[in-house]
Amino acid sequence: MTTIELVQGDITRESVDAIVNAANSSLLGGGGVDGAIHRRGGPAILEECRKLRAAHYGRGLPTGRAVATTAGDLDARWVIHTVGPVYSATEDRSALLASCYRESLRVADELGARTVAFPAISTGVYGWPMDDGARIAVETARAADTAVEEVRFVLFDERAYEVFAGRLR
Repeated sequence: MTTIELVQGDITRESVDAIVNAANSSLLGGGGVDGAIHRRGGPAILEECRKLRAAHYGRGLPTGRAVATTAGDLDARWVIHTVGPVYSATEDRSALLASCYRESLRVADELGARTVAFPAISTGVYGWPMDDGARIAVETARAADTAVEEVRFVLFDERAYEVFAGRLR
């Protein structure tokens, strides 16, 4: 059974087998969590992302999919990159957001990861409402058929932490 933990802090400081990156489809770094992971993890992550893009994802990693690279200088073995959906008030894209969590756990299983740290995917610049994003994240982690022993949601601020804590109750 998978244990779900909450931490308020910086995901790049987590000591886990795999850190999930809320990446953009280019896999070439960006802002927010993506930029922080690339900055702290160093050039090895970007180098592997470039190779993945050249070999498989020339048009970008599709939304809801996940791939893994080295974690570079992070205190983790791997970074699992997933592309969250941009929120839409007129189109239900929740299945794509759930897919980010499921696909990341599938990749973690393939790698043999036992501990995985997730950010609140799509709840930043992609505009997903925090409460709904937390609901999808927690429900998907609870329902996942995975060998991962610990899913750790690492929330950047107190508000996000409280919203996720409310969903875990």
